[in-house]
Amino acid sequence: MTSTTKRTLWITGGGSGMGRAVALVAAGLGWAVAVSGRRRDALDAVVAEIHAEGGEALALPVDVRDRGAVAEAVRLVVEQFGSLEGVVLAAGQNAPRRRWDDQQLDEFESIVGTNLTAVATAIDAALPRLREGGGTVVAISSYAGWSFQPGAGVAYSASKTAVSSLVRTLNQQEAAHGVRACHLCPGDVATDFLEQRPEVPDTAAREVMLSPMDIARTVAFVLESPTHVRVDELVVSPVSQA
Repeated sequence: MTSTTKRTLWITGGGSGMGRAVALVAAGLGWAVAVSGRRRDALDAVVAEIHAEGGEALALPVDVRDRGAVAEAVRLVVEQFGSLEGVVLAAGQNAPRRRWDDQQLDEFESIVGTNLTAVATAIDAALPRLREGGGTVVAISSYAGWSFQPGAGVAYSASKTAVSSLVRTLNQQEAAHGVRACHLCPGDVATDFLEQRPEVPDTAAREVMLSPMDIARTVAFVLESPTHVRVDELVVSPVSQA
């Protein structure tokens, strides 16, 4: 155990995009940060950036669909930093085949497994620790989890919409322990996730989208709010959002 003084944040999907941006912003605010994802090199790069600025960080490669690996990640976070006060769930998946007439059910199961089941798995694993100090969960969902978006896809829309129910039940059942959760629904964000669209947006389209740092600052607002304040759901979209 190397630190017990800082608040600790665990981020899934922390190696790139919104998860990486959240890690950098949170570390700058004094959080000790653990980043998880499937690519060790990307996680190590984030940790190196945080260390270079004098922050504390830990890379924990994990497939969020693996319940045992997720439970072990939480154990290692607490072993390293002594506590766990925040969880940001940024791992996500989609596929170019998004319609009933072209989707593949193995992809459907993988998308739901990543976007919904893995969110429940991570919350379940972290919850005993979050109860100890009144922790905060931010589930980075989607504009499609807030408002039906025809192009988002069958599996993606269904899984992201269901995340709202996970957050609402968490807030209803765990408020007595001081646990609070936010269903964060970003509109278009210029990240590599756009490569999973049937038609990949060009540079001009990306220039008017949100940036990962826009989302990171929003997550920081939720994490840094006073403990009596709960942001149940938050929608953030670019002015250009259709």
